[in-house]
Amino acid sequence: MSLPEVLLWRVLRTRPMGVKFRRQHPIGGFVLDFYCAQCRIGIEIDGIAHDAAGRPERDAARGAMLEALGVEIIRVPAAEVLKDVARVAESLTARCATIPPPSALRAATSPIGGGFEEAP
Repeated sequence: MSLPEVLLWRVLRTRPMGVKFRRQHPIGGFVLDFYCAQCRIGIEIDGIAHDAAGRPERDAARGAMLEALGVEIIRVPAAEVLKDVARVAESLTARCATIPPPSALRAATSPIGGGFEEAP
């Protein structure tokens, strides 16, 4: 992990606002810097290498593949993390905390109530 990733992980691993983050999480043949399964958001910390020749195109293609798998990607410049890690962590946590988990989007019972069919 890079220095910005280590600094951010020190905050995210404490489960701020009850949001659980994973670090170095594999998904779809890729490894995300951080991942929140609750809201299916991947977080990538982009250092200066991400500005190098060809890298922006690769990052865009990788992001498109992950989004096709249902994972939203948030890219954060490493300089922003180094400038104010608390603000970055707060912003990411707030974003993840506002999205209900997928199970909350389903009905608790069946349309006929109770989840069972009545006997004829």
